[in-house]
Amino acid sequence: MVIAVDRGRWTCVPDTDQNARVVAMRARELGRTPIVIGDRVGLVGDLSGGPDALARIVRVDERSSVLRRTADDSDPYERIVVANAEQLVIVSALADPPLSVGFVDRALVAAYAGGLRPVLCLTKADLVTDHDDVTAAWTELDLPVVVTRHDEPPDALREVLGGRLSALIGHSGVGKSTLVNALVPDAERAVGRVSGVGKGRHTSSSAVALPLVDGGWIVDTPGIRSFGLAHVTTTDVVTAFADLSEAVADCPRGCGHLGPPADPECALDQLAERGAVGVGRLAALRRVLVALAAPSWT
Repeated sequence: MVIAVDRGRWTCVPDTDQNARVVAMRARELGRTPIVIGDRVGLVGDLSGGPDALARIVRVDERSSVLRRTADDSDPYERIVVANAEQLVIVSALADPPLSVGFVDRALVAAYAGGLRPVLCLTKADLVTDHDDVTAAWTELDLPVVVTRHDEPPDALREVLGGRLSALIGHSGVGKSTLVNALVPDAERAVGRVSGVGKGRHTSSSAVALPLVDGGWIVDTPGIRSFGLAHVTTTDVVTAFADLSEAVADCPRGCGHLGPPADPECALDQLAERGAVGVGRLAALRRVLVALAAPSWT
């Protein structure tokens, strides 16, 4: 698995030894095939992991999930952030800075469209007196929520992450780095080991996968100011829900699945009328869909 990318070199972890690190370059026959964090690849050449060893990546396996983003909603160029992650942990603070509902909604869109299980992690609970009603808008989406405090270890989050490959995203200042350091006590040393292919360089602009003590990996992504979704359609999101995916096939062409007045013939409304889907669940989904039309910097 690829765990770091830096200046045309990829740091990989062999399946046979999770503690080993192999630096590789892209084989010429791969052309410009993108290779990103989380990719499972085929390696040949020097796999010793020595200081001057350099292997070649000759194959990129099919991806089970992809977290994509664009610079903004007018940018047609998709950037693959992480491949094969099982979960997208959306980190947002309850205070300082305040919870960004728009950002959470857009991150949910990206997770559903990319095949990742979203998890909401609310930090800095020690700065507020009550947070019970904060997640009400997403309750009907069955969104797992984990709450952390600065003065307590993130044990609940650690349990959610165990044995999985999870990507963490969030605005700068929400406490993501604090979580990473708590989950991976030697995070700085680990980052130094895999970044800069031995050159000791690491910046917040680079994503890196870090191993968890009890198994699994977290991908620490840089703090982002915008989350462009130019590559996502509303149908991409709806089809991620097993109880809704078949119904949208009966929607008229161009349906945005938002219901009246924008989409008066949306098949999802007929589903709700028959009691096949809860009205609250449909309303929650449509509120997330509205995020597709919102500015990418929310």
